[in-house]
Amino acid sequence: MLGMKLEPRIKAKRWQPKIEEEILKLWESEKLYRFRLASRKPIFSIDTPPPYASGRWGVAQAAHYAQIDMVARYSRMKGYEVIFPFGVDRNGLPIEMEVEKIHGISAHQTPRDQFLTLCRSFLDRVEKDLVWVARRMGMSRSLEDYYRTDSPEYRAVTQASFIDLWNKGLIYEDAKPTNWCSVCRTTIADAEIEYREESTKLYTIRFKADGGEVAVSTTRPELLCSCAAILFNPEDVRYSNLEGRSAVVPIYSQKVPILAHGYAKPEFGTGLVMICSFGDYSDIRLFRELELRPKTAINMDGRMTEAAGPYRGLKVEEARSRIVEDLSAQGILVGKEEVKHKVPVCWRTGNPIEFVSMPEFYLRQLDHVENLRKLAEKMIFHPPESKQLLMNWINSISIDYPISRRRFYGTEIPLWYCKSCGKPCLPGKGKYYQPWREQPPHGRCECGSTQFRGEERTLDTWMDSSLTQLIVIGYPDQKRLFRKAFPCSLRPQGQDIVRTWLYYSLLKTYHLLSSAPFVHVRVSGMGLDEKGEAMHKSKGNVVLPEPVFDRFGVDAFRLWGSSEAKLGSNYRFSEDRVGGASKFLTKIWNISRFISSFPVVNRNFRLAKVDRMILGELNRLINLCRMEGDNMDFFGPSLAVRSFAWSVFADHYIEAVKARAYNADGSFNKKLQRGAWYTLHTCLKTILKLLAPVCPFITEAVWREVYSKRSIHLEGYPEKQKAWRTNLTKLLDRFTSVNSAIWSFKKSRGIPLNKGLSAAYIPRELKPLAETIASMHRIENLRLGAPRGSIRSKAFNVDDIYFVP
Repeated sequence: MLGMKLEPRIKAKRWQPKIEEEILKLWESEKLYRFRLASRKPIFSIDTPPPYASGRWGVAQAAHYAQIDMVARYSRMKGYEVIFPFGVDRNGLPIEMEVEKIHGISAHQTPRDQFLTLCRSFLDRVEKDLVWVARRMGMSRSLEDYYRTDSPEYRAVTQASFIDLWNKGLIYEDAKPTNWCSVCRTTIADAEIEYREESTKLYTIRFKADGGEVAVSTTRPELLCSCAAILFNPEDVRYSNLEGRSAVVPIYSQKVPILAHGYAKPEFGTGLVMICSFGDYSDIRLFRELELRPKTAINMDGRMTEAAGPYRGLKVEEARSRIVEDLSAQGILVGKEEVKHKVPVCWRTGNPIEFVSMPEFYLRQLDHVENLRKLAEKMIFHPPESKQLLMNWINSISIDYPISRRRFYGTEIPLWYCKSCGKPCLPGKGKYYQPWREQPPHGRCECGSTQFRGEERTLDTWMDSSLTQLIVIGYPDQKRLFRKAFPCSLRPQGQDIVRTWLYYSLLKTYHLLSSAPFVHVRVSGMGLDEKGEAMHKSKGNVVLPEPVFDRFGVDAFRLWGSSEAKLGSNYRFSEDRVGGASKFLTKIWNISRFISSFPVVNRNFRLAKVDRMILGELNRLINLCRMEGDNMDFFGPSLAVRSFAWSVFADHYIEAVKARAYNADGSFNKKLQRGAWYTLHTCLKTILKLLAPVCPFITEAVWREVYSKRSIHLEGYPEKQKAWRTNLTKLLDRFTSVNSAIWSFKKSRGIPLNKGLSAAYIPRELKPLAETIASMHRIENLRLGAPRGSIRSKAFNVDDIYFVP
């Protein structure tokens, strides 16, 4: 409107990340993200991974949680009542190991109460930092009432689940070979084992046999004392004459049978293999299959037992070296070569595991594999191919899950044993029990005895963590909430713990409730350093998020995290790319400040064709963002919004309508001027809403300054509008290329961009936008098509745009 003074409502000329802290306080004071059980909205529940409190977050972990927050914010804007909990995982071996390292102590040589106190003190310090980072990142939930997996309330639920499973006959105790880490001094589950390829020696040892000698190859000569059989492949004609014979084990002189079995590989070593208790999983299986009697060669300290004879008390590596020396001295060692093989190691310590027979509690899973497969198939995976990670693990299960641990900082197994009859006694559910330090609540055994021994072992930490998806939706006491919210809507997690957290959550929910635990499972890739290596404290390549927040702001960090890779793919941290995200936020602020100069109008306007074109393109952007958001992947939306806002909306549309929006000389129709205002604000509001789950701070700041005192995060997520449908979007790419060609021509001739041109020819297809192009570039004589004759020979051609001098 002529003479109207237009001033930006946004006064600050630049986006300042320090504003983020003020916005955090505003959200907290308004209790913006509290869950309302009485709401009539459908519930969307997220089983947020409780961060493990063994150390500070790096940028990889922070980015992972920021993306989960994007799902929560998106779901709220889609109309859900969102349960978005936060917890801290405070159980388990890594915490104990960290405390042992810090204080230079051993848990097994420290009074239990004293050790537990040291663990709690360490956890409190780490937890404080984790919660601060979560708050600073803008996690859209209250951080005043989060859960802790070591709280009496949480541990009581874990123990109650143990009692339920025990009463269902799903837990049993058995003495059988288990995975043993001598550094951790505890049993570990198959899911906690990793495989490391190493170079090792393959030794060929001469055995005396009936009527001669045989040469046997092995990588574990220290297990000679426990050798129970020698195998050859039945198709290996070299050894067909050995069937039914026996051999004498060097050094130990015990006779062992020579058997035909398909396990022996003719191409490996000599083709003869000794079966010992226990060198690997195959040994365990073969001992059972062939009904061989095992010997324990290695004890819980990782040292040789009495069965090793002269090598007893030596560490495994020392015993191996000594035995090889003795075999060589006796002329029995006839070969030695370097080979590569995979060694099972503890995923926490990297220490090679041994297989030691001892009594442990087991949770039945082997008999339930088919049902677990069926439930896994019911869950929707994002990305879809990540389901195979779970299926591969389920298909690999060969033993039941060992759930007892010989450690201290964990949930105690709620059992007492009668000192008279030995019967195990369970308490009632609902209370947290510590049998190692307190008497049982029942007080008297069925046999009449009142003397009990409390169980000293703890449960594997996954027995606690596998309940999070139930506890966050009210299990077992908040029955109304649980009825409304079960099953949990979403489990978001990293691919590295599919075989542990995801699988054990499936197993536990199946056993307790005969149901799948989740509707959706979101599996993210791993955060790597700039060289593409995994970030580990031991490598010294962990980048802490706090300095990144201070330099660029949280929104820039979040935008970087969502823009690096599609869901499920690994991504690399780059401070330069965080800086690039920060520049985009500056652009958003500048766009918003410019548009805030104009009135917000909703009627009495007329749209030009260029307005309809950009609104049609906005429809396409909304469609993409909703489709990808429903797939819980914000990679596509982040890039698309960034490209639209910067490269289309700012660079082309705003430049096209700037003169009409200001209408400084009154040359534009007033309704068309208002059409420019309407379109500018509509595009900005939509961009802000689409960007709000990813960049919650800057979008909130602009929204409250320009549009409403009510939070943008209470707005609905944009939907496509029928009124915006148009075929004019087909002209967008050509329109932007024409603009770029004109700007390129001006720059090449040293013509200021704000200076007009006398004449130009543009493609005929752009006829609907010809008036806008002429006004935008101040072209006095704009024509369609290409010039002919002498005019064409004099014209300058840039991408089929002709400029006439």
